[in-house]
Amino acid sequence: MKILVLGGGTFVGRRMVDLLIREGHQATVLNRGKTSGELPIGVERLVGDRTSTESMHAALDGTEWDAVIDVSGFVMAAGGGEFEELLAMLDDRVGAYVFVSSIMAYEPSGVMPWRETNPHTSDPITTYGGFKAHAERSILERFANTGFPGSIARPAAIYGPENNIHDMETAMFLRLRRGLPVLLPHEGLVTTSYGHVDDLCRNLLEMTQLPAVQGEIINITGVGCSARAFAETLAQIVGVEADIVVIPTDFTQETPIYGHLFGVKHHGILSVEKAASLGLTVERGFQTGFTQTYEWFCTTPLVDAPDRLSDPVWGAGYDFELEAQVAASVRGR
Repeated sequence: MKILVLGGGTFVGRRMVDLLIREGHQATVLNRGKTSGELPIGVERLVGDRTSTESMHAALDGTEWDAVIDVSGFVMAAGGGEFEELLAMLDDRVGAYVFVSSIMAYEPSGVMPWRETNPHTSDPITTYGGFKAHAERSILERFANTGFPGSIARPAAIYGPENNIHDMETAMFLRLRRGLPVLLPHEGLVTTSYGHVDDLCRNLLEMTQLPAVQGEIINITGVGCSARAFAETLAQIVGVEADIVVIPTDFTQETPIYGHLFGVKHHGILSVEKAASLGLTVERGFQTGFTQTYEWFCTTPLVDAPDRLSDPVWGAGYDFELEAQVAASVRGR
């Protein structure tokens, strides 16, 4: 198939492109052309700015695609007009359009697992979850009005090789390898769904070839665990004992002082019953996926990453010195 990947420069997008090449598809990437990594041989790059309708017209006018996979992770267009324009550009020019949304599109609920019929978040469009919810509604409305072949994949916390959000498994592997404290708020009970990047990519490709998903929202990531289980399982994989420090609820609101997925904002588990009923490939197990990721991690320069790393894109950096100070304060109480 002739497939366009919107994004495609880092993590999910790059793993998506690699999968398409392995499967014998003709892959093209559209992004701003500012990522440092080179694309595989034979992959064409189109340059376009998602926040500019004119730029996207220049890149896409006159093109047709068997499928478009939209993995652009951090697109927030105030007012949302640019996103609707993108759908209009692709209508009648694409056989399937798969949008990668997020668990953040849900209105949080203490009743789990969350199913595709749960309400959307009420967050404004200028937030990550608010934009994803807006995009979902736009796709479903266009499907209802014109038959646009759009579908929506909702993953949760995606991990795996080449993860560019460093305050996830990378930071945890480093803490464990260096014998550093692991700070857990809320008694370590915050529970999150985790999914391997290659499982997500496999499901996205399957969705491009499955007419039954058009006009539908599909949860992709269902394997979940608590923050404490996350730390203890990764410690087992690394071969050490986690030095867990439970942070009292009233201790501090200063950030960052613990892994960003351990806060109440990320407390949610997805149901993948719908994905299973559609025949999408079942995701690998939690321990298997993180074991494979750790094996990859040990072959990369990340093993020597510094004790402090900022993240200007996602705001998910880490500071081990600050964490050690917090741990000492908690233990000194």
